[in-house]
Amino acid sequence: MDTLSPDQARKIVLLSQGIHKQPLSADGKKQRGKSAALSAIEQLGYIQLDSISVVQRAHHHSLWNRVGSYQPNHLDQLLKDKQVFEYWSHAAAYLPMHDYRFSLPRKQAIAGGDKHWFDKDDKLMQEIVQRITVEGPLQARDFEQDTEKKSGWWDWKPAKKALEQLFIQGELMVAERQGFQKVYDLTERVLPAGIDTSTPDNEEYCQHLITRFLTANGIAKAEHFGYLLKGIKTPIKKQCEQMFANGQLIKVQLNQQDHYALPGVTDLLNQSLSRTKVKILSPFDNLLIQRKRTKELFDYDYQIECYVPADKRRYGYFSLPLLWGQRFAGRMDAKMDRKTGTLKLVHLHIETNKAEAFLVALKPTLTAFMAFNDAQQLQIERISSSVETFNQSTVAHLCGLLA
Repeated sequence: MDTLSPDQARKIVLLSQGIHKQPLSADGKKQRGKSAALSAIEQLGYIQLDSISVVQRAHHHSLWNRVGSYQPNHLDQLLKDKQVFEYWSHAAAYLPMHDYRFSLPRKQAIAGGDKHWFDKDDKLMQEIVQRITVEGPLQARDFEQDTEKKSGWWDWKPAKKALEQLFIQGELMVAERQGFQKVYDLTERVLPAGIDTSTPDNEEYCQHLITRFLTANGIAKAEHFGYLLKGIKTPIKKQCEQMFANGQLIKVQLNQQDHYALPGVTDLLNQSLSRTKVKILSPFDNLLIQRKRTKELFDYDYQIECYVPADKRRYGYFSLPLLWGQRFAGRMDAKMDRKTGTLKLVHLHIETNKAEAFLVALKPTLTAFMAFNDAQQLQIERISSSVETFNQSTVAHLCGLLA
């Protein structure tokens, strides 16, 4: 059994995640644009979709970090071209279309009575399916509006709830998005011709979860494979043991604990990986979505604080993790003021004792992030550090490094 150092483990994880490395085509050339975005989604298995828009939305942000010249319309086009589809991973996500059949166990369970969010309104659901069948793709706003003022997604009107129930149980799919609004259509009209719609058995489904996760993440414990999925822990553990016995998986040791990996994973250590580039990550980036795992691998304790009461936040509403080379070196609470074209760093928190070198490395990435968010100017409101105390002149100097 191979033993990995923490540095080696981090390198394997980052290479598997496509951080600091652009996707390659079959001939070994770097991909760009829409084809690279599809390759990234296929490598990762999913891209989490999120509605928060204080900066560019998470699904675009995560692809921008992995794909040269990425533009949000690339993902929109992949959805329209039926190369990806929307469904539920551990959360709402875009998934590769060729993985469609592995969404069926969840869909069929919900159609059979498992509850997702809402109680079923069978009569309304039938009426909605009939309308879409006759009229073609429709949005929630195409149905009768409830005039009562609503305060959030939990107060969705009945038609929206019914549409989401039909979506989550597989009768409807998202054909496209207009703005950020879903356009629903019948599943049989959205699926591309020839797609495999056979339902995997439990063994095949578990194998898929395991190999998908390891392809995207390099190494993992059994507990990582079924993240936030119900009733899967025991079957996953059993399947890991079987795949290891069959030689489909190997074990590597990290911090005196066994981890599973695909054969040949240590070959990744022969590849080069930057130790100086900075990545500004989304809170929902695939690299750190399992917070406990991130803490174990990177010694980085991250929590998104938009769900935390304002007076209890330490770093800010939407702090973005900052990866410097192969270690995390801080986080920044950022907000885009679209009226003035200003990217505001509400709170830049530094977690390295090499603050000046870190900010010098951050500057070109921050400049690119501003362009990605259509920002023309930068406003820094606060800088702090967990490893040293900054006086006023030091803060002014550090701000100058980013100006």
